[in-house]
Amino acid sequence: MTITFSLNGAPVSVTAPPTTTLLDWLRETQGLTGTKEGCNEGDCGACTVMVTDTAGAKALNACILFLPQLHGKAVRTVEGASAPDGTLHPVQQAMVTHHGSQCGFCTPGFIMSMATAHRNGQTGHDDALAGNLCRCTGYAPIIRAAKAAEGAPVPGWVQDSAPAAAPIAPADFALPESADELATWYAANPEATLIAGATDVGLWVTKHLSTLDKVAFLHRCTDLQDISETAEGLRIGAGVTMDRVLTAIKPRHPAFAEMIRRYGSTQVRGAATIGGNIANGSPIGDSPPPLIALGATLHLRRADSRRSLPIEDFFIGYGKQDRAEGEFVEAVTIPAQPDRLRVYKLSKRFDQDISALCGAFNITLEAGIVTQARIAFGGMAGTPKRASAVEAALTGQPWTEQTLQSATKIFAEDFSPLSDARASAKYRLTAAQNMLRRAWLEDQGTAHSVLEVRP
Repeated sequence: MTITFSLNGAPVSVTAPPTTTLLDWLRETQGLTGTKEGCNEGDCGACTVMVTDTAGAKALNACILFLPQLHGKAVRTVEGASAPDGTLHPVQQAMVTHHGSQCGFCTPGFIMSMATAHRNGQTGHDDALAGNLCRCTGYAPIIRAAKAAEGAPVPGWVQDSAPAAAPIAPADFALPESADELATWYAANPEATLIAGATDVGLWVTKHLSTLDKVAFLHRCTDLQDISETAEGLRIGAGVTMDRVLTAIKPRHPAFAEMIRRYGSTQVRGAATIGGNIANGSPIGDSPPPLIALGATLHLRRADSRRSLPIEDFFIGYGKQDRAEGEFVEAVTIPAQPDRLRVYKLSKRFDQDISALCGAFNITLEAGIVTQARIAFGGMAGTPKRASAVEAALTGQPWTEQTLQSATKIFAEDFSPLSDARASAKYRLTAAQNMLRRAWLEDQGTAHSVLEVRP
């Protein structure tokens, strides 16, 4: 099966196994070795490229981007950052001027992240470059270079538009154009792997060297990418990428949005989808705890049949979800409600790291009495899970230090956490208790910052 896209301004047609990564194809068949292989898992940013579709330009990790995901898009690598006559892109010239490169291995990825941010008019450089690691130069001269390039015009040669691409009939992989087409195909091929952003599945291939015999790529199902206000609340399609989820959630529940900002880099947030983060069923997936705390409803589909269930009921055991063969996540709805949500992510590295623990607290008060409590954790059990006993201990009680002390003793009734490389069971239990205390202290107006140390 042949896919078509634009590469550095020129149309290309590619026939390759569907789980061939863009990084491997660029380096091994095109001789474009400026795009580097570092971690090969979407963490270091050395392989960053600019990908443009009808929604605009994004910086993405080529190492976990499969070729079919590029059908009908435009790709620009570091070789295409400068003009055909050799004129440097403003961010390239700024990197030279401000001595932003030392060994140079990470520099192509930085250039493409900076060029994409520059094209989009983004000046939050710390966020834009959080997914690019540098071990020798340090970030100060790189940030100075990004700032210096802010006012420069966007060069015409990098302003690619997405080329037209014809629908592809299923062969060795499927590329459905709608949720209806996906539903029909998946019901007939329930053993297949569904790939949205590939930020998880990509590692099956690059790290576990898995062979995926039958796959479907979902990025052309635009009807799975809708965000809408309904009578029930905010409905988010399963195919909505996490950068768009962040934007939609921020004015409603800013603590949820801040957690999304931390758990993935710009490159990851631009590819990963909310449906994928839910459907993979990870006990440390960071979206489910706040969604559970908010009382979200999950919408599932198999062929023409649809059903909905509370999202906490979807996770039934480690690696097991309440999902029939050929059934897929179609959307999630967050009920409209006043913002009382607090979300805390605990990880060894502050940005873009796997959680040792993620806690979400949605506690409703009336006249100082807890009238409702929804508390959920990731990393405390084999599934994302509510702290039902703690909720019961809080409900109907005054929101006071005494109630807090009583409730923290109840955590062991809800959870028997495991010890692993990220944290011990005792640490997790203590941290969960402290998160509840933090929620209470914030309600008391106590100033805090997890990035600040006080005597």
